[in-house]
Amino acid sequence: MTDKIRRKDREITDPKIIEEFLNSQKIIRIGFYDKTNDEVYIVPVNYGYIIENGNYIFYCHGGKGGRKYDLSKEGANVGFEIDGQYELVEAKKTCDYSCKYQSVIGNGKIKILEDLEEKKKGLNAIMKQAAGKTDCEYNPRMLQNVAVYMISVTKLTCKGHL
Repeated sequence: MTDKIRRKDREITDPKIIEEFLNSQKIIRIGFYDKTNDEVYIVPVNYGYIIENGNYIFYCHGGKGGRKYDLSKEGANVGFEIDGQYELVEAKKTCDYSCKYQSVIGNGKIKILEDLEEKKKGLNAIMKQAAGKTDCEYNPRMLQNVAVYMISVTKLTCKGHL
């Protein structure tokens, strides 16, 4: 599930540390390749996640329309990034400045969920991440009208300089 990174001294492989970091963040940036416009489209969204059989699955939501929706309809391969814990580390010389940070970067396959139970599962993961709520009820009409996206992760790396 992990990919090789250049700075092995900053690689984080401990699942508990990765989960602590993911639990502390609120925004994931998803990158799509938009073939029509021959450009990369990156969108920041709030997220939730679960781990099933050792595999990470990220969820986000939005309207049933727009660029993210259109690019997701194809079951696109996407890149994603989550970062946090940023702190500038000053030094006497400009070239010696550094920073503290932690990040998760990866790839996966995105799809739009149609099954109402799967949508609820995704929305529950988002609500747990965003608000700490676990037992949510959803208006059936709202469930029909919201797009819930699922990213099945194929590669994931975590890096930090703390």
